[in-house]
Amino acid sequence: MTTSKAAATARSPRLPFSPARAYAHLRAADPVVGNLIDEWGPYRPRPGTDPWSNLVRTILFQQLAGSAARAIQRRFYALHGVEDRVPTPAEVLATTDEAFRGAGVSRQKAAYLRDLAAHVLDDRLDFEALRRAPDAEVVTAITAVHGLGEWSAHMFLMFELGRPDVLPVGDLGVRAGMRVAYGLEAMPTPKEARTIGERWAPYRSVGSWYMWRAIEGLVPEL
Repeated sequence: MTTSKAAATARSPRLPFSPARAYAHLRAADPVVGNLIDEWGPYRPRPGTDPWSNLVRTILFQQLAGSAARAIQRRFYALHGVEDRVPTPAEVLATTDEAFRGAGVSRQKAAYLRDLAAHVLDDRLDFEALRRAPDAEVVTAITAVHGLGEWSAHMFLMFELGRPDVLPVGDLGVRAGMRVAYGLEAMPTPKEARTIGERWAPYRSVGSWYMWRAIEGLVPEL
């Protein structure tokens, strides 16, 4: 298992698609996104190097403000060494209920972290295989873990695996960005957002990222 500390010093992999081709397609398909590309510049996300750490952080940050979540994360990591090293799956399973509570991790999130660790240790969640798997298979594997839903799977696809064609219509930020960018009277429903994003395919991840930019550059904290 690659530790988060080692991952932090590793160079992020290249995107598995051409940003230039994405820009050309989006400019031709949707002038609104084309204008956002001009305003905000290049698509900056790059694939991650530590999928385990990514999902641990996703669980810890659920339904919490960033500062509170970061404080809990530091305390939880420190239980097993230092504040910037994510515990291994085995260490997570060995963490007692009392230790979780002392770090500020709720009982529900402790259960989610243990389920995630169990999925990794028994190879139900094989990160190397996921890097080669189709998007739908990645979603199925991620959402099989308690506490990780479709939104978490979509963020994993976009920001950890660098997949080009993900449209997270369940994300309020993407839909709020659509409302602003397209001058809509109300926030679009997930169904309406899916229709708006159809023209961006096969680069819906890139189009979605520019919707976050449209609302003062807000991107979800993962």
